[in-house]
Amino acid sequence: MVALSDCPYSPAELLLHRPPMLLLHQIVGYNASELIATVIIGRSSLFLSPQGVPSYLAIEYMAQTCGAYVGAMALDAGLPLKVGLLIGTRDCSVTIPWFVVGDELVVTASLAFHDEGLAAFDCKVTVGQTVVAQAQLKVYQPKEILFPSDEES
Repeated sequence: MVALSDCPYSPAELLLHRPPMLLLHQIVGYNASELIATVIIGRSSLFLSPQGVPSYLAIEYMAQTCGAYVGAMALDAGLPLKVGLLIGTRDCSVTIPWFVVGDELVVTASLAFHDEGLAAFDCKVTVGQTVVAQAQLKVYQPKEILFPSDEES
């Protein structure tokens, strides 16, 4: 395993997401094949209910971690951030129903495959020493994407 480097970028610099949908709190480290981020479940966490945050949001935490990896690679290469799309998951398992206030989630995205804008990442979410969610995420980064507002200009 290649050691992780400190990340000079914040999640806001790596993702096109903005609050309240910017869900990552910190980038722990990264290298050419992996990025690790954290999510802190607090009283102001988006989607918080009396039971906690539903654990199915692990998919979004993993997707944002994949996006942060792609963003870090782009910024390291001097390229701008681009939109990426989650197009599917495989072998997804979540072993707990809720993330509770005080949980610090460690989210790992490891590049498994990439070619021509398509990529697959092996992802996991741990709380303490326990893996509580894992999946392989398939993502796509189109060369160009038009939004309705683009057509009006």
